[in-house]
Amino acid sequence: MPERDEPTGALVRPYAVTRGRTRPKLEIALEALVETTVRGRSGMGRGQGGSEHQYIAAMCDGGRVQSLAEIAARMQLPLGVARVIVADMASDGLVAVYEPTSLEDETDAVGTELLERVLSGLRRL
Repeated sequence: MPERDEPTGALVRPYAVTRGRTRPKLEIALEALVETTVRGRSGMGRGQGGSEHQYIAAMCDGGRVQSLAEIAARMQLPLGVARVIVADMASDGLVAVYEPTSLEDETDAVGTELLERVLSGLRRL
């Protein structure tokens, strides 16, 4: 049975993938969604970027938006390593990162009221 062509395996140390960096260029939430941009599709098609970059670009292309957590799991990488790689790709314009909105940003009274009713119902259980 042929093995999948995944960029990172047991023989590649995580710090080698990120060139020793542990801090991402951008802070990305665990549940943030990642999608390959037009620039990412064209750049990866010409073989630019490392194998991890190409794998992420292919994984998040064609409407297949993936969360940062899914990317880390599918690549079998620690979350911090996946975060550094995705942040690098986002700063280069190869992927778009869609951060989740927080409830603090929510000004919709109907949404807040619904959440309060759900919380009240849970407390009664």
